[in-house]
This record gives sequence, structure tokens and C-alpha cells, in this order.
Amino acid sequence: MTVPLTILTFAPMQIRTITCHEVYNHGASLQEYALLSFLNSHGFEAKAIHYKPPYLSGHFNLWSVSNPKFDKPFFKQLYLLAKLPRRIISLKRKREFDEFHQKYIPTDSKLYTNNQELKDNLPEGDVFICGSDQIWNSFFQNGKDPAFYLNFVPDHKKKIAYAASFAIEKLSENIKPLVKENVSRMNSVSVRETSGLQILNELGIANAVQVLDPVFLLDKEHWMQFVKPIDEDFIFVYDFDSNPQIRETALKLRKENNLKIFTVNRNIDYSDRNFWLEGPETFLSLISQSRINLTNSFHSVAFSMIFEKDVRIFNRFEKINTRMRDLLSLFGLSDYLVTTSHEATALEAVAFEHVRIEKEKKIEFSKSFLLNALNP
Repeated sequence: MTVPLTILTFAPMQIRTITCHEVYNHGASLQEYALLSFLNSHGFEAKAIHYKPPYLSGHFNLWSVSNPKFDKPFFKQLYLLAKLPRRIISLKRKREFDEFHQKYIPTDSKLYTNNQELKDNLPEGDVFICGSDQIWNSFFQNGKDPAFYLNFVPDHKKKIAYAASFAIEKLSENIKPLVKENVSRMNSVSVRETSGLQILNELGIANAVQVLDPVFLLDKEHWMQFVKPIDEDFIFVYDFDSNPQIRETALKLRKENNLKIFTVNRNIDYSDRNFWLEGPETFLSLISQSRINLTNSFHSVAFSMIFEKDVRIFNRFEKINTRMRDLLSLFGLSDYLVTTSHEATALEAVAFEHVRIEKEKKIEFSKSFLLNALNP
């Protein structure tokens, strides 16, 4: 008599992540993709929670009035009429990002708009991960939202913070209780910046570690799959602030080296080509093929490290510079955070052979932290 063979199958661990989702920012989209891609490549079933609170949901609204002084009868109609043509053109950017999200970021179908909705109808998952990017930056509303601290997850579910960023030096007193109470409930905690560790230590949370942003969990070869060839020599400018020092540096390098200036920022009016309407693939293509990157963007710096492209980093006008400062310090590149055009052009090109060893060590530590945190 033959005894039938019983094959035991186990469903993969279900992981749900929460981050600033569908905010039409290159770095935010790519870090979300990277974390999910890394988890799914290791046999987990990972999806993003479709969390869209009102303060993160107003992108590309054709009928919004951002300036209160125009939100009055007659003036409002004139304001919207003046803004409408440019807003309609900008919808191409929305379509590009939406296509990227739909293709590459697996997401639960149910839409949640606040922490209470998440509590009342908990997403299906064995483990919940918050991170990365500036989810804990209380300079913005998301840093005050308990959902980004996994407040909605019950005690018996595993809760992990991966590379969460405060992006500021210190917390205001009124936000400290929210942070301490909710981060203390987590099973494993990691932050992206050294300054984040200091913030948590001051709150009495001493078990956190520092890891790299999720984009470092995927190697250069993986990211090159998204890159499209560009047959020109160019400087890549990624500048949120219209920084006059970045402008001066870019114009000087263009003249001295016969280079063009490319950008993805709508506010940059001196570029030879502006890719504002393009999506994350174009962003990666520009960084990976530029002669030098001039930036005040954290993720532009991060991808410069991944693609090993020469870079000069300028401080943001907003006080959210800890992200870039701490990343450069990790790799021994603090001198490349500059304040003037003279400093930027006086520096030698980044010697990545000295960066590579430390970068790989930090990447392995980051991967190990995350996989160990997921162990049953």
C-alpha cells in the first residue's frame, strides 16, 4: 500500500509598509519601490498600504487656490484661469509617476485617509514597517501623524521602523510624547541619520540603530535596468531652492567644460533641458550619466553614491540638512557639502575607491538589520 505524500506549503510572511505614498517626488517613489523590491526578492509578500491623508492628497489639483488672498469671489476665478494652462500641462508629470507606481509599487487596494480608519480596518499583514524618507519630520504634517509611527498596529503584531528620518536636529516639546510612546512600542527601530539616534536617545529609546536609505538595498546593476541612454555630456542640477550658488557653479562648469545643464526642477530657468514632466526613470537616467551632479536633494546624493558619480552638495534653505550631512559623514565625504561656488569648483572629483569599502559595509549592516528584524 502506497502512503500518499503530504506536501506542506507555507504562505510567505505578509508585510505591509507605510510611507509618504504617491507624493510625486522622485526620491519618495524610489525609496518606497526599493524597500518593497528588496523584501519581495527575499520571499516575503510585501505591499504598500494605500495611505493618503488629506495633507498628502492635493497634488495636481486643477482647482486649488494655494494663496488665501486669492480665495475670494471674482479673484478666485481669475486666479484659476491664469493657473489652468500650466496645471493641465503638469498632468503629464502625474501620469508618468502614476504609471511608475502602478507598474513597480505593489499596493493594497483599500484607501485609508487617517489613523483611525487604519485601526478600525487593519490592513492584512504579519509585520508592519514604517519608513523610509522624512516620515517623522515634524516640520511637516506627516511627522505629527500617529499612523507613520505605526500607532494603528496592535501590540501582538510585529512593528519595525526601517530608516525612518526626522530630518531635523531636535524635536519640539509638544511632539515628544507622541514619538516616545509610539516608537517605544516597536519591536525593532532603525533611523537613517545619526541625528535621529540622538533624538531617540534623548527620549530614552536606546535600542535604535542607524541604517542606510532603502535605495541602497538594491545595487547599481538593479537600478541600471531603469536607465535610458542619453547621448550628450551634461551637468545634472537638482535644486529645490533656486540656490544662487548652484546656479553660479553650474554656469561656470558649463562654460569651462562645454557641457549642457539638465534638470528635473521646474524652478530652474537656466537649464538647457528641463525634464520636469518626466518620471523616476528619467531621474535615474540623468544622475547615472551626468558628468557631475549639483544638488541639495538627499536622494540625488544617495544615487550619486550608488552610481559613483561626481557630486557637489549644497545646504537647503529649510533646516532639513541633517539627511545629507550625516550620509556624507558616513562615507567620509563631508568636504563635499559646500556653501559657495568657489568651494564647489575647487574640490577634486570624488574618489569613489575610498568610499566603496565603507559603503558596502553599511549596506550589509542595513540588510542584516532588516532581515534579522523580520525573523519570527
